[in-house]
Amino acid sequence: MYFLYVGLFGALGGMCRYAINLWMTGDSFPYATLTVNLIGCFLLAFLMQFLAKKSRLSQVVLNGIGTGFVGAFTTFSAFSVDAIQLFQNGEVLLSLTYITVSLIGGLLMVKLGYMLSGYLLNRGSHDVH
Repeated sequence: MYFLYVGLFGALGGMCRYAINLWMTGDSFPYATLTVNLIGCFLLAFLMQFLAKKSRLSQVVLNGIGTGFVGAFTTFSAFSVDAIQLFQNGEVLLSLTYITVSLIGGLLMVKLGYMLSGYLLNRGSHDVH
């Protein structure tokens, strides 16, 4: 059953990634790859924490969403190829900027995803001391 969920969610994630790639084409800077990777970092952190605590979805479905959808939506390989291509095309500063924004931005998006999830999970719950 796990493979079915990964496959179904993976197909959706791949289609969403392709749609964003079509929508954001036409520039030498890999905006589409940067966008999907940053969104994916946020989604994985947010959804896995929030859904694990607030939904009745099984762990198999949650893993299908994380591995399937987010895994197919994001792409480390395209990030790597894009960074090297920018570098090989003489765009050294642009390549280093892309790498830096991807890495730091990805970490910040994970933190933001966790923070938003934590906020929503704690909203309405009052600690009594």
